[in-house]
Amino acid sequence: MHVRAPGARRTAVPAALLATGLLSALLTAGCGQDDDPSVAAPSTPATSAAAPTSSAPASAGSPTPAASTPAVDREITVTVAKRRVSPPTGRVTVTKGQLVRITVTSDVADELHVHGYDLGARLPAGTPGSVEFRAEKTGLFEVETHETELVLFQLVVR
Repeated sequence: MHVRAPGARRTAVPAALLATGLLSALLTAGCGQDDDPSVAAPSTPATSAAAPTSSAPASAGSPTPAASTPAVDREITVTVAKRRVSPPTGRVTVTKGQLVRITVTSDVADELHVHGYDLGARLPAGTPGSVEFRAEKTGLFEVETHETELVLFQLVVR
């Protein structure tokens, strides 16, 4: 005779949802005002500004100093001015496993949020804010601002 543990059935349902992609779809379906990406534990840390670049020339024969952050595979830059998104809202496709950096500059204080990855960054007015992460989850994810509720673009990870 086989006896099933009380929690066994509950763990099978999320696994089935995960396998079919329904759980991912449910998690990315909406954004509540109670979401606070600054509290979430992202898989990689979010940064509040783009990494500084050096304008000093490297001396001949010496290697260029390494940047404080690793080179990214895909950099996406968005500007918001007077509630207009530039470049215009659309889809941006990246390959699963790529290191992605999203940098947003807004003319008003706001908060950047990447759905599905639960990443966010504060956007002080006129100052770039960035998130950097490895695109390990496949699917379609909205990238938006929370205060002004603007969809910046849809991130497609394949």
